[in-house]
Amino acid sequence: MAVRRGEVWWVDFDVVDDGEIRKMRPAVVVTADALNRARRTVVVVPLATGPQPRPPIVVATPSAGERRVAVCDQARAVDKARLTRAAGTLSAPDLRAVEEGLRRILEL
Repeated sequence: MAVRRGEVWWVDFDVVDDGEIRKMRPAVVVTADALNRARRTVVVVPLATGPQPRPPIVVATPSAGERRVAVCDQARAVDKARLTRAAGTLSAPDLRAVEEGLRRILEL
């Protein structure tokens, strides 16, 4: 499966613990393309609708859809088998905002 950094995929998050993002929802791929080609897993940041953006944890991603936000503190590795269908690509400014959110919450 060809998966690229910045792409938005519908991901099956159904097997989770309390407090984690759950159900089928879109997520943006944030791993480097070389790793996306070489590994069975990718790192994604789930997208949600409704919450007000509160950077760096919840970052606005309007290119993913109206009222869509990236929930940066819920980034996780998932097997590519959990990716069900492609749903587009984030704009460059939106991807940079997600990257900045990840840098800030991880103190990178």
